Amino acid sequence: MRALILSDIHANLEALEAVVADAQTCGGFDVIWCLGDTVGYGPDPGPCIDRIREFDLVAVAGNHDHAAIGLIDASDFNESAKIAANWTANQLDHEQKEFLASLPLVAVQDTFTLVHGSLRAPIEEYLLDRNSAMGTLAILETQYCLVGHSHIPFRCLEIDGDVDFCDFTEDELIEMTNNRQIVNPGGVGQPRDRNPRSSYAIYDSTENNLVRHRVDYDILKTQRKMVAADLPSRLIERLGHGL
Repeated sequence: MRALILSDIHANLEALEAVVADAQTCGGFDVIWCLGDTVGYGPDPGPCIDRIREFDLVAVAGNHDHAAIGLIDASDFNESAKIAANWTANQLDHEQKEFLASLPLVAVQDTFTLVHGSLRAPIEEYLLDRNSAMGTLAILETQYCLVGHSHIPFRCLEIDGDVDFCDFTEDELIEMTNNRQIVNPGGVGQPRDRNPRSSYAIYDSTENNLVRHRVDYDILKTQRKMVAADLPSRLIERLGHGL
């Protein structure tokens, strides 16, 4: 079984299509594991939902997914995110909203636990440091945990009761060891590691390995759609810089 691991698509259809096409040329995939925030920020929330549902899919909810359907209050977002969340809510049809409402906060697939933010706070906490990593590992019941939310790719290994954050190097085949670990595949639709190319990972259960890839997409086309939708300029400009 080969799982295409996606996070933070953020309504960026051009990025999503580029990732799907690239993954299909890199050995293909049998299922999508989506780590949340399919919508928010970008110009194509409905089409992105519809596209991932065309595949065998395991998905969890993100904070922007919940904001789009009123399950959390977007007033706590920054101004640009708040404007985008309110716009997104008006773009979704009933079926798309029902899909977002049906998403669990946590899902388990064999030796992997899928969550958007962290196990302590599934749609709120950014897992980026020792404290947040240790908090998730303390309640993790599987060997591995997949997270998103920060849009920054990394691996975090549990070693002798402590944690070690390390780079999740592009195109490097990672053999999954007995060490428990937390993995972030990076962002599909709004990368934030100063690289604007979409980031994703593929897990091969037969070989028990993981690899992360990046792919270019038509950023300008997405930005033009965002301009036409009158979405905030800050969200438009950041796509070109990977911020």
